[in-house]
Amino acid sequence: MTISRRSLLASSAAAGSLLLADAVPAFAAKPAKQPNILFIMADDLGYADLSCYGRRDYKTPAIDKIAEEGMRFFQGYANSAVCSATRTGLMTGRYQNRLPIGLEEPLVIRNVGLPPEHPTLPSLLRAQGYQTALIGKWHLGQLPDYGPLKSGYDHFWGFRMGGIDYFRHGNSRGSDLWDGDVQIDEAGYLTDLFGNKAVEMVGEMAAAKKPFFMSLHFNAPHWPWEGPDDEAESDRIAAKKDPYGIRAFDGGSLKTYAAMVTRMDYQVGRVMDALRAAGIDNDTIVVFTSDNGGERFSDTWPFSGKKSELLEGGLRIPVIIRWPGQVKAGSTSEQVMITMDWLPTLVAAAGGKPDPAFPSDGIDLRPALGGHAAEPRTLCWRYMNLDQEACRQGDYKYLKILDQTFLFNVVEDPLERANLKERMPEKYAELKAVFDAWDATMLPLDPEAHTAGFSDNQMADHFGIDSPITTSVKKAD
Repeated sequence: MTISRRSLLASSAAAGSLLLADAVPAFAAKPAKQPNILFIMADDLGYADLSCYGRRDYKTPAIDKIAEEGMRFFQGYANSAVCSATRTGLMTGRYQNRLPIGLEEPLVIRNVGLPPEHPTLPSLLRAQGYQTALIGKWHLGQLPDYGPLKSGYDHFWGFRMGGIDYFRHGNSRGSDLWDGDVQIDEAGYLTDLFGNKAVEMVGEMAAAKKPFFMSLHFNAPHWPWEGPDDEAESDRIAAKKDPYGIRAFDGGSLKTYAAMVTRMDYQVGRVMDALRAAGIDNDTIVVFTSDNGGERFSDTWPFSGKKSELLEGGLRIPVIIRWPGQVKAGSTSEQVMITMDWLPTLVAAAGGKPDPAFPSDGIDLRPALGGHAAEPRTLCWRYMNLDQEACRQGDYKYLKILDQTFLFNVVEDPLERANLKERMPEKYAELKAVFDAWDATMLPLDPEAHTAGFSDNQMADHFGIDSPITTSVKKAD
């Protein structure tokens, strides 16, 4: 029997969610006027890295203003503790573990990516008459098989890999800056280039008199840690033949990190000014968030853990939405939400609905945006690195790291210090069973997937550079 790729994807989705409470509600009729949508995503920004979420050593006034005019979520989660897996959840509105790409991180060794035949947030919005554009980071597969223009975007200006240098716009494999499917060379600090292009695109899309969906996915504050005045650091990394700064962990500082985040904030402000100048700011939904928890210089308070860990600090992210006329200014929400909720929410706002062959695992957030009481959620995560598992149901969270297992009340104990497994064995067993049942509906872990990062030999083989292992062998010879 021959099974098509689309049939395989559809049958995986048709397994359905175990979590009946998470079912997507019926969608409203198509609105009289479809809102524009600007979706801004930072890269590796920690939960408390914005001043409106508690950062104290610098200010983010432009993003804070979006929060003042909209809503902050205090229980926002990423679909994963790493980048491409969360972006898969954003694009598909589903658990990334349903797709082979969701088992892989980083996406540079094997040819995996987001299947072009899978419905996506931009393709569903385009079906509702939207213009679509991605400015910034893709990281969901390489040409010729995968790319933004194959997955629902009309326009793409940015980079395809997981991270690139802020000044050289590439790594040891060469340049990674693209206009559509054409490789380009343009001088400048990457965050500024994205801001410039977003301002230009707002003007063009506003002039077209059609609703638009723009993804503005910054590289900041992902390493290499280079502020707008740190071109010398870029030269230093290049001299070391250091592929996109992976081994440059001696670089950076809190001061540099602050410069990176505040520069991104400045560019966000410019884009918001462009919306106002075009007279469409009150007709535009603006979302600001991050792809996963923070890394080395991030503030994840009041949580412990960082990127790549299923502790709260690796999963909790800032989430802000501004929607004039629909979301009360200066409001907050305790609704537990996750990245994959944006597809059903934004598609519904545009008057559409998900493809029934690929039902969303997320929920429509519009009741929460309207101020309704928070609904209970059950969410699960899995990450091969350190054999990690997690499941949150209500206020409780099951967590496994290596051979250690835990039960936490993450509302009363956000630092995850008091293991309640022995005190509440029935609750522990309940959440472990929920995770196992969820896990059985996902693709099995792939031992060949590179979810733990590069080994020294992989670095040497793939990038053609000396690793500690190859260097020691040469010395021995």
